[in-house]
Amino acid sequence: LPETLLFQLLGLSIATLSTVAHYGLRFTLISNVSLDSNAYKVIHHTAFYFGICLSMTLILAALLSSAATVRESQCLTAMGFFCFALAFCGLIPAACWRYTHSTEVEDSMMDVYDFVYEEVRRNTSSFRRHELTAIHEAFLCCGKHSPFGDTTDVENKTCPPDQVHSEGQDCLREIQDFLKKHVDFVFSLLSIAIGFTVYGMFLTSFLWFSIHFSSNLYRKGKYTLR
Repeated sequence: LPETLLFQLLGLSIATLSTVAHYGLRFTLISNVSLDSNAYKVIHHTAFYFGICLSMTLILAALLSSAATVRESQCLTAMGFFCFALAFCGLIPAACWRYTHSTEVEDSMMDVYDFVYEEVRRNTSSFRRHELTAIHEAFLCCGKHSPFGDTTDVENKTCPPDQVHSEGQDCLREIQDFLKKHVDFVFSLLSIAIGFTVYGMFLTSFLWFSIHFSSNLYRKGKYTLR
C-alpha cells in the first residue's frame, strides 16, 4: 500500500535524523564536554531515544496496518491503531516542549562553549585547550568576538590559522545559527509526523469498521441446522 510505504519512509527519516544528531561530530563534541549540571547532555540522549522509539512505533504501525488489510484482521487493525495513538501521544508533548522551551537547546549548548572557553582563558590546561580547538575546527568558528575587535591568546592558540587571520565567525553565533536550523527542521518533521499519525488513526478506524461490518454482512442470512 502507498500509505504503508509513506509511514515506513517517515519512520526511517526520523531514525536517520536521530542517529545523525546523536553521533554527529558537532553534537558529540558538545555532549562529551558538557558537565552533569548542564541540561544539554540529558536533552542529547533523550532526543535520540525518543526518535528511535518513535520511528519503530511508526514502522510497526505501518506493518500492522498492511497485514490487517491483507488478512482482514480486526485484531491487527486495532493493534495498528494503538501504535498510531501511542506515537501521537508522544509527538504532542514533544511539540509542546519545543514551544515552551524554544531556546533551551541553544542556550545549553552555548553554555558549554562558554564554560570551555573560560576554562582555557583562566587555565593553561592542555586538555581543555584541545577540546576548544576541536570545537573551533568542527564549527569552523573562532572564539568570541570582542566588542573592541581584538583577539585574545585563546583565539591565537585554539583557532585554525585561516580563521584567526580572516577574523572567523563568532562561535556563539555560529552555534546558535546551526542549532536553530537543525531544530527548525526537526520541528517540521514532527509536524509532518503528527499529521500522518492522525491520518493513520482515521485510516485504521475506517479499516476496522469496514472489516467488522463486511464480516457481519457476509454472515447475514446464513443459518445452520442443529
